Amino acid sequence: MGFAKEFKTFAMRGNVIDMAVGIVIGGAFGKIVNSLVNDIIMPPVGVLTSDVDVSSLVVTLKKAVGEQPAVAINYGMFINTIINFVIIAFAIFLVIRMINRLKRKEEEKPAAQAALPQQEVLLTEIRDILKSRS
Repeated sequence: MGFAKEFKTFAMRGNVIDMAVGIVIGGAFGKIVNSLVNDIIMPPVGVLTSDVDVSSLVVTLKKAVGEQPAVAINYGMFINTIINFVIIAFAIFLVIRMINRLKRKEEEKPAAQAALPQQEVLLTEIRDILKSRS
């Protein structure tokens, strides 16, 4: 099998395509979560912290000198990233929880009784007739 044909076979598998769709949707979902955190959640947090923009919180290790930029630890951006992660993890948890509930409901449905073999049907009828005679 040629390299190109093997790659085409690999790329056209269902799970690879599903994964690609998931990555694209995940990227878009990440942008939505970033907007949620930066535009909706962080402003009230800033109000609670006396109008401090949390994302701009830094600890400067070395001040800027001439053309050389400052060396700083951007812990505010780290806090934003943690909040993004928690929101994404919570959203994924809710989706998985919903999927698990749907699976449980499907499992709880009683399985359709398999048709009994003809011999068992006849034996059951004979048993019932004998019971009715007694």
